[in-house]
Amino acid sequence: MSSSSSSLGVTDKVSHNVYFDGKVQSLGIETEKGAATVGVMKKGTYVFNTTSLETMVIISGEMSTKVDGGDWLTHKRDDTFEIAAHKSFEVMCATDVAYICYYS
Repeated sequence: MSSSSSSLGVTDKVSHNVYFDGKVQSLGIETEKGAATVGVMKKGTYVFNTTSLETMVIISGEMSTKVDGGDWLTHKRDDTFEIAAHKSFEVMCATDVAYICYYS
């Protein structure tokens, strides 16, 4: 989710990203797949913009997404989905959600 004020770079520190008055938070890490964030979203509705391909894996909870005015798609625990680069997407969390997001 690319609305952060900090960048994802290779450092010895974990970046902490806070969005929407603290209702969405993530920690930036380097994984075997490259840059990623592990985060949480409180129940609610949010809009994000991507700068690169994002592959999201839902760890717990349930959310729906709608990319650039398309149809709503529901994602539950263990689901994986992609959002293309340079897209705007809406997220509606029916419950609190935990996720990992990989950036390509």
